[in-house]
Amino acid sequence: MTIRNRVLTGITTSGTPHLGNYVGAIRPAIVASQRDDVESFYFLADFHALVKCQDPARVQRSTLEIAATWLALGLDPDRVFFYRQSDIPEIPELTWLLSCVAAKGLLNRAHAYKASVDANLASELDADAGISMGLFSYPVLMAADILLFNAHRVPVGRDQVQHIEMARDFAQRFNHVYGEHFEGGAAPFVLPEAEVDASVATLPGLDGRKMSKSYDNTIPLWLEAPAMRKALLGIVTDSRAPGEPKDPEASSVFAIYQAFASAEETRGMRAAFAAGIGWGDAKKQLFERIDRELAPARERYQQLMRRRDHVEDVLCAGARKARARGAPFMQALRAAVGLRPLGAMAKLPVVGQSDGPPAAASAAARDTVQSAKAPTFKTWRERDGTFHFKVIDSEGAVLLTSVAFASAADAGKAAAELKRGAFALSTADGRVSMDGAALGTLAEGVSLDAVHEALAE
Repeated sequence: MTIRNRVLTGITTSGTPHLGNYVGAIRPAIVASQRDDVESFYFLADFHALVKCQDPARVQRSTLEIAATWLALGLDPDRVFFYRQSDIPEIPELTWLLSCVAAKGLLNRAHAYKASVDANLASELDADAGISMGLFSYPVLMAADILLFNAHRVPVGRDQVQHIEMARDFAQRFNHVYGEHFEGGAAPFVLPEAEVDASVATLPGLDGRKMSKSYDNTIPLWLEAPAMRKALLGIVTDSRAPGEPKDPEASSVFAIYQAFASAEETRGMRAAFAAGIGWGDAKKQLFERIDRELAPARERYQQLMRRRDHVEDVLCAGARKARARGAPFMQALRAAVGLRPLGAMAKLPVVGQSDGPPAAASAAARDTVQSAKAPTFKTWRERDGTFHFKVIDSEGAVLLTSVAFASAADAGKAAAELKRGAFALSTADGRVSMDGAALGTLAEGVSLDAVHEALAE
């Protein structure tokens, strides 16, 4: 079966969405979410928000505004995983497991931490003055966001590429230390790739610098039409008068217009700049183009802002969906590091006593551990060259027999995804599908619930 690429994006809940967020992240992500070959994860990063925002009302308000924004702009929560970070307890739990393999020296080199240290030293303060552990360990939490769902690709700006490289480092270290203890001896974590799309626009703000809350030069996304017009009129321009040719490459007005306009519209505006269009007329056309795109969604956004309980229901449903994927994987990771039920532990001799020679004790321990493993997976190759696997319960009864796979790697990947509960199972007439793709056939008299119960063990 084909395992779809998993793509994960987080949105920090520390402010109001602005035009730069829309053009640079939200719009391309929603388009990507509609692809059938991609499995998309979008989350509201409210834990991350606490690193730089300690205003509870602002964090809560931002959570509502950002969730309503994504929904108003067309995100379909039934097609994707859309959830609030703080609703997934497995994320902070995984953060701790990763913290225990993360090298402090690597975290010392994180850009945000280094910048804060440098600023302190420049001000002749203690190097760590005012720096929280949240800021220092931010890359570990980000790695947990990514690795809990084994995302293959993470769209980021160039300033975030280092964090993805750190996530890969933590994953590799964990795989090395605990891989042999994970299910089947397989490496638990996929190594994620940073995805930097050079074609995605970075909008200038009112003052010509990158539109950012840090510079206080943003244009809020959901301003009413009169307020949006007024904000756009405030964009800084040069002193060239109407009739004088203007340079589109040096103009914030043109850059923002181009991010919204079609190729044909952009060519028209470029020609108008060459002909000396006045700045007032250029800003008027910019407003009309933006309003034409956002007006329908603005009405939906306003409705969602009044229906807070509905937005909350969507996020809670998304959390349940995400936890159904992440919780079984987290349980397998817990077992790999030794956080296991004691009932599955081999009986150890009391200090000073012996039930036999060490070799016999070790053999007994191995037998006890082996008997505690349920279910088991048996893989074999048919004469036609295809590969299959069976799921066998603790009593030795076959529960499920897989379809044919072209390679051992494909069969192993499907078995691994089944073990960690990475995809939803469904059945019809005894045939089982995983995420809509044929997986195998139930044994006679076996229900899908029996497979779920065995996997839960």
